[in-house]
Amino acid sequence: MIPPLLEQLRATDVAEKVGPLAKPADATLLAEWQRSGVRFVSSADRLTERYYDAVRELFDCIAPAADETPILHEGGIYHGCWLESTGTINAELLSRFLPSITTATYSAFARFQREDGLFPYKVTPQGPAFNQIQLVTPLARSVWNHFRLNRLDDDWLSQMFGAMSRYDAWLARYRNTLGTGAVEAFSTYDTGHDLSSRFWHVPDSPFGNDPTRYDLDNPILPFIAPDLTANVACQRDYLGAIADHLGGDANAWRLKAGASRAALYAQCYDPEDGFFYDRDRHGRVVRIQSDNLLRVLACEIGDADNFAKALERYLLNTRKFFAKFPVTSMALDDPRFDPNFGQNSWNGPTNVLSLIRAPHAFEHHGRHVELSWILQPTLSALFATDRFPQTLNPYTGAAGFTEKYSPSILCLLDFIERLSGILPRPEGALWFTGLLPKPATHRYEAWETAYGRRVDGVEFELVNTQEGSEIWCDGGLLGRFPAGIRVVTDRSGALLEIVGLTSRTVTGRLEWDGKSIPVSIAPNERRRFDAGTCVSTSAPGLVLPSFG
Repeated sequence: MIPPLLEQLRATDVAEKVGPLAKPADATLLAEWQRSGVRFVSSADRLTERYYDAVRELFDCIAPAADETPILHEGGIYHGCWLESTGTINAELLSRFLPSITTATYSAFARFQREDGLFPYKVTPQGPAFNQIQLVTPLARSVWNHFRLNRLDDDWLSQMFGAMSRYDAWLARYRNTLGTGAVEAFSTYDTGHDLSSRFWHVPDSPFGNDPTRYDLDNPILPFIAPDLTANVACQRDYLGAIADHLGGDANAWRLKAGASRAALYAQCYDPEDGFFYDRDRHGRVVRIQSDNLLRVLACEIGDADNFAKALERYLLNTRKFFAKFPVTSMALDDPRFDPNFGQNSWNGPTNVLSLIRAPHAFEHHGRHVELSWILQPTLSALFATDRFPQTLNPYTGAAGFTEKYSPSILCLLDFIERLSGILPRPEGALWFTGLLPKPATHRYEAWETAYGRRVDGVEFELVNTQEGSEIWCDGGLLGRFPAGIRVVTDRSGALLEIVGLTSRTVTGRLEWDGKSIPVSIAPNERRRFDAGTCVSTSAPGLVLPSFG
């Protein structure tokens, strides 16, 4: 028997849901979206409507910038594409839906690279801009993930590798004036931490709007910056992975990455606090706790034990960053914390850019359950509002600054797919996740979902109800599993493993390929299927929220 939600999913016409297209070029975007086979419906009409609002407004954020090639724009008041966000993590999320636009977006930064190796920090309709650097997510990781996910050609990867290598050399030449081996911030905008008290009494832009200079009269510059240094360390690791693939000298890049990590710990890490801080030019620690920590952790710095400690002490601590609608941009207990979400502020509000950067940090260490505690309230807030903002009120989830902001749009699309959808992975796996979105405020509601995606010509569908989940493949039932589990398959749908995705131990039966398999899986536990057996391969346990 076909579930009613699956019937509704199959009857969904994406073009009809998106509605009239705003510009002729959107027809090409719609056709590419339809080729992905991605569709979503919910038992709550509001969720379905918001999903297709996101698709429609995403198309509005794709247009030419400095030349005639359409690329992803930041959206809202930001006309153009920023390397720290649109040109890295934002485009990486887009890669699962509109891969041609992601390719064009990454390529734009290489195309407009300056002769000395500097990437533009943004590409706008007025042309590329070079006033500052602006780094958070490592571009090399985003490029590598996009390349593997969409099986692109080596020529493109080689061109991007060359451009990123030249940029690495530029950073080493101009942003290590103190000779520490770390990367320095010359201004607030170098890290995109606008209005953050981390940069009080530091100019917004580099001296003379020249990214090779800082104001020599400023008493505290330059800052040895943990997020910039972590970015370069991670970037170099992935340049090594790309070099491996292309037949280059991967070891040289890994040695450079190791040197960057050593400089990061030597200059910026406080072992007593378990936190990464800026250091000013006099060697003094700038002891301000911001989402700098999450940025560093999202660059794969530290081991699983250190990450668990950071979760308990900071990221899941309601006195620090775990507000009702997490993650705040400044620690809640800092007297400088300002929840004003009506402006472009990184001094308190929950910023959507932090939210879309967070999954990599959590998933890298197998903390899938804890990540869901961020996905759930974020989706609740984005479902409730009538626009896609840059900031959220950390106390209420109310929409803050700007609208039609592409990181927010892609946040909704990404978080639905991670929580209740079918997510293709760069390494070749598919994630089928059996969780339901739920409201963070007011009365309990059950929001059941169905999701579709086409992979290598195969039509996959996932139906999530309160009782459990079903996976369908090319119109036939592939398997059933209890709610609260993620089923991992290869791209053809062959079963690989299951993951515990909720804070309780999930027990029940997995029905697959004519077999009924008893399962009992703990939070964050991974169980791999091999030769008819189901073996636990990882069980890191659960880090609980803390309260001070």
